[in-house]
Amino acid sequence: MMDTRRLSKYDGLYRYLVGSDADQIRLDFDEIERIIRGKLPRSARRGVAFWSNRKRGAVQAAAWMAAGFRVTSIDLTSRTITFERPRFQYSLIKEGDSYRWGSESVRALREHLGVSQADMARLLGVRQQTVSEWESGVYEPTRARSNHLTLVAERAEFPFGEGPDEDRQNP
Repeated sequence: MMDTRRLSKYDGLYRYLVGSDADQIRLDFDEIERIIRGKLPRSARRGVAFWSNRKRGAVQAAAWMAAGFRVTSIDLTSRTITFERPRFQYSLIKEGDSYRWGSESVRALREHLGVSQADMARLLGVRQQTVSEWESGVYEPTRARSNHLTLVAERAEFPFGEGPDEDRQNP
């Protein structure tokens, strides 16, 4: 769980979303204001930019993204916002004591962490282009990098299985 102190007034939204078992949640502006115990800014009511899934510089986006959600629908006329948990299909192949990480699993881990490719690269000590090439399938991580990815995944409580080539759906 993330440190919610940095979310300021959107901490309530974070807690509401984290506490939900639903994969999709539709809220109107009044419900959101009750949840955050305050008023949404004028920009939330007038334009879609406020609701973008930005990684940086938006405490409101940090709240729903840290809770594992993305805004997928914005209806300013009906004043409703739809939040959804992203789902990625991926497989990990176990080879001995290691896992082989492919493009889908690298991307799913990065999304699970809620970081950009550049942030993932800094975390792993590689270039952003390397993460991009892993995710696009240009090449796969080396065994050493795969082991590092596995350690990061374990610490982040990323779901991956015990058996070989098991398909997983990342909640």
